[in-house]
Amino acid sequence: MVTARALPMGERAFLVEVDGLDEVLAVHAALAASRPDGVTDLVPAARTVLVRVDPRLLPVAAAHAWALRTATESQPGDAAAGPLVELDIAYDGADLDDTARLLGTTPDALVRRHAEAQWRVAFTGFAPGFGYLVSDEWPYVVPRLESPRTRVPAGSVGLAGAFSGAYPRDTPGGWRLIGTTGAPLFDPAAASPALLAPGTRVRFRPVAVVTPRPGGGADAAAPTSRRGLRIVEPGLLSTIQDLGRAGAASVGVAVSGALDRTALRTADRLLGNPEGTAAIEVTMGGWRAVAETDLWVAVTGAWGRVRLDGREIDPYEAHAWPAGAELHLDWFTHGARAYVAVRGGVDAPPVLGSRATDLLAGLGPAALRAGDRVPVGPAPPTPIPVAPPNAWGAPHDDELELALAPGPRADWFAPGTALFDAVWTVTGDADRVGVRLDGPELVRTRTGELPSEGMVPGALQVPPSGRPTILLADGPVTGGYPVVAVVADASLDLVAQARPGTRIRFRHA
Repeated sequence: MVTARALPMGERAFLVEVDGLDEVLAVHAALAASRPDGVTDLVPAARTVLVRVDPRLLPVAAAHAWALRTATESQPGDAAAGPLVELDIAYDGADLDDTARLLGTTPDALVRRHAEAQWRVAFTGFAPGFGYLVSDEWPYVVPRLESPRTRVPAGSVGLAGAFSGAYPRDTPGGWRLIGTTGAPLFDPAAASPALLAPGTRVRFRPVAVVTPRPGGGADAAAPTSRRGLRIVEPGLLSTIQDLGRAGAASVGVAVSGALDRTALRTADRLLGNPEGTAAIEVTMGGWRAVAETDLWVAVTGAWGRVRLDGREIDPYEAHAWPAGAELHLDWFTHGARAYVAVRGGVDAPPVLGSRATDLLAGLGPAALRAGDRVPVGPAPPTPIPVAPPNAWGAPHDDELELALAPGPRADWFAPGTALFDAVWTVTGDADRVGVRLDGPELVRTRTGELPSEGMVPGALQVPPSGRPTILLADGPVTGGYPVVAVVADASLDLVAQARPGTRIRFRHA
């Protein structure tokens, strides 16, 4: 029997915590085999499985009962052996010699132990397709580099702690590199995007030189629409966003999508588009584009002057956008993100079921640049609806009140923490990954590192500085900083419009 307990992760998720990796593998397999409708994702980590729930389909309390009953009835070792993947590896890593010396062995002996061990993917995270590999035959615990590299090449195989892993794409990283593989570790167009999914068995096969192998999935079809617009100035940052790609966190893929979902939904309703049709998310303004064909457009979210063909127009209304006319979003005076939606939607190739740009993971279309053509899909068959009589106004960005739901590691912090008493300030370190806050230090009562565990948008991670960061849609799917609380879903859109200097107060949800 497995000893398990449930820890809250906001309103729509919770962690099932067990004693170790063997139990995680067994519990994850049991949960996956009996998953009811309404459980949208299962994300294994070092000692936990994150369970994400759609409360419209399944009450969270019912999901709690199912998960704990299933977890306690499982046995370590119950997980069926996953498929075996053999990875060709050239042991040519820059840190091989130093790592062997650090472990008191020789490079040849270290290579032999690494190649002879049978590994398994315990969980994924850090980047899409990055599998944390463990082995009962691996005796070493390897410290990370004191100063992480700013760029680790794709295909690098490294060691950190008790884990081995291979980098699917160029990313920063602090693992000690011992080799290189040419295997296609992550292919978003494939039926199974991650080669090293949780539970997969892995063996490394030494070769002199690796040959990169192409991914097995088909390329996404490029849009052929003649309708479209052309970017003149992209402003600070412009990306294509819809409502994101749910259900892929177990292979390291974040939800992504529009940060202000309400603004996107409103823009689509104004144009008669289906909910969540892709639009352009503009950060801080300074954006210009020219219609190549006659279009209809609506601008929602952040507030600033909007000009169409030189005349000022109102946001939160559908407007005809004639071919050749320029649409200009001036720098925003209130809020941080606006949504430029066109009737028919942006026709970008979908990746894992979504057209959203994920900058951290490198999924979806690239950030828009001057000269880019943005194709537009066919207009829906229904007419443009009559605008609802809502009194739209500028988003509040001077001071926000955000509701917080419980987090799994609130007991790591001193009672009476300043979280709900202080006024926090949004720093300049804010993007689609997360928003760092400035304020009093949240004092920890527990020291040491927290093993990686699943994360959700809205999680308030607290690093050693004691100042929390609110994770957003492009944030990592696993993390090793304790989460003291989670922004309630109804308040999360407000964070999208917070600017550097915005003051934030928290209240209990």
